[in-house]
Amino acid sequence: MLFVGLWAVVAYRSGDLPSPSSAFSTLIDLLADPFRDGGETDKGIGLQLAISLGRVFSGFALAALVGVPLGLLIGGSRRAWQAVNPVVQILRPVSPLAWFPLGLVVFKDAPNAAVFVIFVTALWPTVLNTAAGAASVPEDQHNVARVFRFSRFSYVRNIVIPHALPSVVTGLRLSMGIAWMVIVAVEMLSGGTGIGFFVWDSYNASNLSAVISAILLIGCIGVVLDCLFLWLSRLVGAKESGQ
Repeated sequence: MLFVGLWAVVAYRSGDLPSPSSAFSTLIDLLADPFRDGGETDKGIGLQLAISLGRVFSGFALAALVGVPLGLLIGGSRRAWQAVNPVVQILRPVSPLAWFPLGLVVFKDAPNAAVFVIFVTALWPTVLNTAAGAASVPEDQHNVARVFRFSRFSYVRNIVIPHALPSVVTGLRLSMGIAWMVIVAVEMLSGGTGIGFFVWDSYNASNLSAVISAILLIGCIGVVLDCLFLWLSRLVGAKESGQ
């Protein structure tokens, strides 16, 4: 209520920012027909969000498929860590948007380039958190594996993966949060469809109420995604405690 009150005061003083009542009225209008499809760029807010979520989950899934095995590898092998870590540390600080032109050159398609940006962005938290979990296996579990003469595969499957699983879920949670933030900026550059394009198109049309409505929906979906991974993290933690 304090936030809405401050918003109303700022809107009243500025004269340009939509008031809370105006923004919520626009939000209700947008949600009245969310899956309208009037053509290539004329789509309802629900379709725009669905398109963005599809891109996010595509890039995120690719990042998980690459990042988890890579993290287990470099977390369990000092040589692999020494070989891969310099590359990770150089590429990790690069702004996600800097990858977009390269994606356009490689894929010749803006939506695929957006997925590529999400993949690169979501990769690093998954790799680093998985590696940290794999590298923190207690010494007594190493000794048990030696005593029972575990094969490399058995050691990874029965000791490394169960121990690293909470860290893996934490990395995936961070990756998803970052990916959902980045998709808005990427779609502002790529244009066409998606919630980022909707925000930019609404701004160009001077429809700030629609911009604020989209921001509220983006935030709500971000909370839902984070809660899902938080639930998964607690589920994994409960299983670990039970074991």
